[in-house]
Amino acid sequence: MEDLLVRLRDSIARHCVAPMTRTAIEGLLLFHADTPTTPTDVVYEPRFCIIVQGRKDVMLCDRVFAYDASKYLVTAVDLPVSSRVTQASPEEPYLALCLMLDPTQIADLLLDMQEDGAPLDAHCTSCLSVSALTREVLDPVTRLIDLLDRPQDIPILRASIMRELLYRLLHGPQGGILRQIATAGSNLAQLNRAIGWIREHYTDAFDVAQVAKIAGMSASSFHRHFRAATMMSPLQYRTRLRLQEARRRLMSGAVDAAEVGFSLGYDSPSQFSREYRRMFGAPPARDAQRLRIATTADMQVNAA
Repeated sequence: MEDLLVRLRDSIARHCVAPMTRTAIEGLLLFHADTPTTPTDVVYEPRFCIIVQGRKDVMLCDRVFAYDASKYLVTAVDLPVSSRVTQASPEEPYLALCLMLDPTQIADLLLDMQEDGAPLDAHCTSCLSVSALTREVLDPVTRLIDLLDRPQDIPILRASIMRELLYRLLHGPQGGILRQIATAGSNLAQLNRAIGWIREHYTDAFDVAQVAKIAGMSASSFHRHFRAATMMSPLQYRTRLRLQEARRRLMSGAVDAAEVGFSLGYDSPSQFSREYRRMFGAPPARDAQRLRIATTADMQVNAA
């Protein structure tokens, strides 16, 4: 497997011309960092990520997912996380790739698989997981990246290589959760509808019963499945989205904390400051001032 990792390192080092590079292959991002980075708050949409050199921590609530070139990471729903590169140097930079996952592509593949009628787990499990990287998964990834050297081949070969990669992932330890996001009527597909609604209306007040109806579940069932999948309640999810956006706005220095809090749905500056401090460990203004020293490169790399 080391031979494939060497090929990937060389390819990413050549094609990643910035801390984050969008490639000619739709949904494929490359990342590079010469030093460890500060923690950055981002929302991970459904994605597949590999680190080919270096290490990274991804924090979801109070759980830390550490991974390196021996593992791959998959997320199956939109998750507000904090992440940071923990191992990188100019001599051995952090090099990684991220490929966005399309439930429609997975659904099309499931139609052609013999196991398409396999029963789905009725209970949602965590939608962020790290698994051991295998040669079966790494091989199609390497051939996909190789297409960057032959851009004329991308329109013809990308789909077949991507299909092979998805096939390998569906047969891996995270195959069950990937089947759910592509299967209409599954608990995870229902949760995805609700999560999409929350992301569009996170500045609004709502109760769990209201969003449960969007998911097509009872309030108790929705709350249980939501927490299992995201490690937080629906209202905690909304709060995390609000506070991540507040942090982003405050780092720009263009607005004050009270204005930001009101614009994101908080009833009072004290409520906003209290929840912000609980999540980030410092009041809004002090935290934003500290974070302004973080470079743009840090923020881009942590999007991987």
